[in-house]
Amino acid sequence: MEDLYEILGVPRDASQDDIKKAYRKLAKQYHPDINKEPGAEEKYKKINAAYTVLNDPEKRARYDQFGTTGPNSNPFGGGMGGMEFTDLFGDIGDIFSQAFGGGFSRRSSNPNAPRQGDDIEMVINISLLDAFKGITRDIDVQKWENCQHCNGTGAKPGTKAETCPRCHGQGQVRQSQQSLFGQFVSITTCPECHGKGKIIKDKCDECKGKGQIRKKHKLEVKIPAGVGRGTRMRIAGAGEEGINGGPAGDLYLIIDVEVDPNFSRDGADLHTGLTLTYPQAVLGTEAKIKTLDGNIETVNVPAGTIHGQVLKLKGKGMPKLNTFPSSSGDLYAHVYIEIPTKLTDKQRELIKSLADEMQAPVSENQEGFFDKFKNLFK
Repeated sequence: MEDLYEILGVPRDASQDDIKKAYRKLAKQYHPDINKEPGAEEKYKKINAAYTVLNDPEKRARYDQFGTTGPNSNPFGGGMGGMEFTDLFGDIGDIFSQAFGGGFSRRSSNPNAPRQGDDIEMVINISLLDAFKGITRDIDVQKWENCQHCNGTGAKPGTKAETCPRCHGQGQVRQSQQSLFGQFVSITTCPECHGKGKIIKDKCDECKGKGQIRKKHKLEVKIPAGVGRGTRMRIAGAGEEGINGGPAGDLYLIIDVEVDPNFSRDGADLHTGLTLTYPQAVLGTEAKIKTLDGNIETVNVPAGTIHGQVLKLKGKGMPKLNTFPSSSGDLYAHVYIEIPTKLTDKQRELIKSLADEMQAPVSENQEGFFDKFKNLFK
């Protein structure tokens, strides 16, 4: 069995946060809806299985100590060395009753028992404005469903599956070995029918004997205001259908918020730029600032404002997710002093007069680029 830490690419002493970061990165990279390379889906399943164990402190502790987590301990579906062992701390009474009866057994779970369907994980891209307002969106979810051509049997229409001759329809086989402590009996999944108890000789042309085909399902999802990049939303029961009548899995949406050209985000706070002329910064003004939702806010710029100074608009940032009562972050406007590159003759004279008044030496005959260019043809 592959080492779970190696699958996620983290050291054995990795923190829970490091494990979560590694999982999210790999899950996004190998998700079947994104990565169409051969083997990506199998890799994705292993990543999910490893995360299921290492993200649970109790399971992780068992895995670190014993190399297993309990019943059906191999997270990839097979037994250890061909056998599925029960929990190391399992039914002691049952073991002793078997031992005193002349032997003991290790039993696997019933492969035909109801099982919950697999979870599905998807990445959904939204704009910063969508994250600000909240959005309802229709998405396509790739899910397995029963093949209509064979009604989910996996057999070609007009034929049917036959009882497995090896396990006689039980889905499990018993193997006995003699040990120092008596007879050792193991019950494992039948290798012939893989636990189904039946064998399909003439497979359905549509599903190739799987009994299921992968189809797109439309789903309307509501993304609340205030979500951030990496937010993980759970939609219960929207995952894969359950097996043998078990409950459906869940759908997890990983939110990816696009970069906005005019605003940057820091948690619930937003940052933007405010360009002022030199007179406005020196004498003060009332400036207009456009907020993320398109509204115009007036901010007082005090006299003597310098380049790089930050003005705060309280409550004009992002909504804070899952807060009651609802609240928002702040908007910070970073001041930039605009230096003109072209001046009229009057403007140049006025600035020179100001420089003389302030006793600030300036170049008297400095030409701009276009002046120099024109002088070449004189």
